[in-house]
Formats: sequence, structure tokens, C-alpha cells
Amino acid sequence: MKDLLDIQEKLFPDLLEVMQRRYKILHYIKLMQPIGRRSLSGYIDLKERIVRSEIEFLNQHGFIVVTSKGMQVTSDGDNILEKLIPFMDEISEFRVLESEIKDKLQLEHVIIVPGNSDTHQSVKQALGKACVHFLNTILTSDQTIAVTGGTSIAEVANQMKPLKHAKNCTFVPSRGGLGEQVENQANTICAEMAKKANGTYRMLYVPDPLSEESYHTIIEEPAIKDILELVHDANVVIHGIGEALTMAERRKTSSYVLNKLNEKNAVSEAFGYYLNNSGEVVHKVRTVGMQLEDLKRASYVIAVAGGNSKANAIHSYFKQGKSNVLITDEAAAKELIKGPSL
Repeated sequence: MKDLLDIQEKLFPDLLEVMQRRYKILHYIKLMQPIGRRSLSGYIDLKERIVRSEIEFLNQHGFIVVTSKGMQVTSDGDNILEKLIPFMDEISEFRVLESEIKDKLQLEHVIIVPGNSDTHQSVKQALGKACVHFLNTILTSDQTIAVTGGTSIAEVANQMKPLKHAKNCTFVPSRGGLGEQVENQANTICAEMAKKANGTYRMLYVPDPLSEESYHTIIEEPAIKDILELVHDANVVIHGIGEALTMAERRKTSSYVLNKLNEKNAVSEAFGYYLNNSGEVVHKVRTVGMQLEDLKRASYVIAVAGGNSKANAIHSYFKQGKSNVLITDEAAAKELIKGPSL
């Protein structure tokens, strides 16, 4: 395949450019269908006249249909996309980015989707779809999946579908309530994922954060202990990565703790741990549920986080080396590569 690509690039350099462009257009239409031509031009950063020309070609050859609601990919378009994936992987800059980030952060898997989830909700949806696709490749029956809260993981739940090879899986929240909006809480996300995946779920109804005394009382409750065993022994963990100060403010953290986070240059937050740029823990919220040290028990610990603004937080968190999979977007990936500490 590589030799063929080299020959094509030398003899027909324009051909590869056209193929990449048409693949990109088809991919984005499939991702956001139905979508209008003008909106599509803005997403893929191509002039409208070029998009118009390519749309005419794809429409004439039956790869898309154009309706009053917008453009949609046909079954022939789906087939051509599937056939192009291995070919385009060879020449896609994302494969290069994935390889570079995989090496620099010492990860087993890196998956990058196009775009910037800071500016386009559809990119966050693509992150969710990518995570569900990855789960389909790794999950087997009767496994336990622990999930955190947050907007990125909520989107994974939104995109969840029945898992082909994973029957009777159990979904559990990795922590108690976070003071987030209900739809972004781990309990809600856990239940949504389980229903869509045709699995079962358990809830963890405890407040967060807790005083030291309350913590030791609650974890001795039989019902809580039962769920915590499932959480600590989860086969797969799916979690987000937050910007430290943003997460602290969202959770209505006291001014004392906010000052502490500022003074110690907290950059990222995950599982109630606030980390600085070197990955050192500068503050920990007392919470019932998964701890960083529990992650080593899981076969896959999947971080889902994207957006230009999240790059520093992602880099900070992975200094801990506790997760082995990163699903992110183009904007965050490029910032990670540019980062001086990488």
C-alpha cells in the first residue's frame, strides 16, 4: 500500500488531493447529516465554490442525496467511505498525529476525530461516537464498565448503541454526585449508557464532597460497599478530563480551595484529583468511589477529552500515566504536539 501511495503521489499528485478532499466532504456529511452546503463549507474550511463543485460530483455519482433539509450520504456513499478508510489512513495527518501523541504520552491507543469541540458541538458528538466504536472492539460479555460524569462522557452516552459482542455488561458510576447538572452526573450517564447498550446498571447515591467522618461512615454501609466493589474491579473505565479551575468553580468550591488551586497552579482535574502541569496532586476532593490507584486494575482506562482549551489539562493528567487510551479531537491534538513540555 505504501509503495502504491508513493507512486501515485509522484505521478498523480492532484489525484491524492482530490481523493482526500472528497473523502473529507463525505465524512463530514455523514457525521452531521442532514447539512446544508454553506454550513459544510464553514466546518471543513473550504471555499464554497469548491464545495459546490464536489457536491455536484458526489450527487451525480449517487454518493449523496440533496434534499430541502440538507445533504445526506447514500448507501453507496457509506460503502465507498468504508473502502476508503484503510487507504486514507495511510495518508491522513491524523494517523501521524495519533502516532506522535501515542509515543510522547506512552499510550496504547490514541484516536483523533476532525475539528474542535470547543467551537462545534458536532465534534463532541464525534468523540462520543469514536468512544462507542472503540468499546465495540474491546468489550466482551459480563464485563463491568465504570463511567464518570461530565459533558464529554454524557455525549458518549448519547451516542451509545447495543454492543455487538458484549452481553450482560454492567455499568456503574465511578463516583457519587458531583453537584453537576443532572444530565452530566455519573449516575444519569451510567443509566443512559446501560439502557442503550442493553446492559444493566447500579447507582451510587452519595453526596460529593464529603467530610472525613461522613466518608468513613458511608463506605461501611452494606449497599454502598457492594457497589464500590464493582467500581474498584471495573474492567473498563471511561472518564473525562477537566480544566482545574473551571471544574472547581462549576462545583461551587470554597474560596479557600480556589485560592489553593491558584497558588499551586492546578491545571487538570479527574476523579476528584487536581493536578499541576507536572502531574502532581495538589488537592483531592474526599469522595466515595474510584481513586487514581484503582485504575491500574482495569484493562482499559479511556480518557475522552477534546478542544483547544483542554490541551494543557490533557497533558497534565497524562503525566500521571494512569490511563492507556485517549480519544480527542484535532484541535487538542495539535496543541499537545506544539506543547513545549512534550
